Amino acid sequence: MGTSLNRAAVVLPPIALGVLVAVWGRDLPIPVEVVVVALLAGSVLAAVHHAEVVAHRVGEPFGSLILAVAVTVIEVGLIITLMVSGGSGTATLARDTVFAAVMITCNGIAGLSLLVTALRSHVAVFNAEGTGAALAAVITLATMSMVLPTFTTSAPAPEFTGPQLAFAATASLTLYALFVVVQNVRHREYFLPVTGPAEEHAKFPSLRQALASLVLLIVALVAVVGLAKVESGTIEAGVAKFGLPHSFVGVVIAVLILLPETLAAIRNARRDQVQISLNLALGSAIASIGLTIPAIAVASIWLNGPLILGLGATQIVLLALTAGVGILTVMPGRATLLQAAVHLSVCAAFLFLAASP
Repeated sequence: MGTSLNRAAVVLPPIALGVLVAVWGRDLPIPVEVVVVALLAGSVLAAVHHAEVVAHRVGEPFGSLILAVAVTVIEVGLIITLMVSGGSGTATLARDTVFAAVMITCNGIAGLSLLVTALRSHVAVFNAEGTGAALAAVITLATMSMVLPTFTTSAPAPEFTGPQLAFAATASLTLYALFVVVQNVRHREYFLPVTGPAEEHAKFPSLRQALASLVLLIVALVAVVGLAKVESGTIEAGVAKFGLPHSFVGVVIAVLILLPETLAAIRNARRDQVQISLNLALGSAIASIGLTIPAIAVASIWLNGPLILGLGATQIVLLALTAGVGILTVMPGRATLLQAAVHLSVCAAFLFLAASP
């Protein structure tokens, strides 16, 4: 079974990438779209497998960082590609996708991780120092980049002026870089699991295996995001058909992009390694803001049209609720089914209100 999984994880990403090249920019019949969706799902599973191989080789928390950064860099490429293609709704696409990523990671992925661990061990135990620092970075980045534009007065609508956008981009990138240093160098011990590893008997991958998995991880993630872009027209048509707001497209894109990290977080939670799951969740949220906002700021130089980053009133309330609930969950360094349910409830409220604002 393990050999079959390894073989599939090696074969699927190149096949998915080849199909991506073949179908890019074309109108697809329904049978081909079914194949594309199947390859997208297979690429997600392959990405999780290769991310775990790389993480096992380099150790934590650097392993979680690699997956979070890889996914976010490709997410940025997808957002910019969609914005360059133009069309209605692209002015808010970056905001909608990044905010959805923050809500899904901080409430959905974190809540699922706590739920799985609490069901197995009754109490999920994690490092409050590292998790709290990561949560503080998420709250600060989200507020500076997506709340302040709603209240600034120098530009019309919820937009930044050029200097304000430059400041937000510089501050976001600086804070993200500092977080990476703290997480992986200065205070690495704050982000390591409190409980001992549950599966240390797994074979330690060689350097060659780890490098091969790193390459295949990147290929798989490119395939995931590229195939999601191929399906974006179908996604937009489906959103319109069901009468959902156009901003829901950003939610769907965020869900697809975060599938590898979601599965990886759940698998670590099943091994009673909830700290690694939280590293993935909060690290992805930080990377999503800290890398996307600077990239979009640079891209806005040649992109036509406005760039709306400011959140609406409902979104700000949900972000404030996420911050408050997150602080109360992180402070004790321990969580039960109740905290998991609270986070999942906030995530469900976000998804429902995104579909029915």
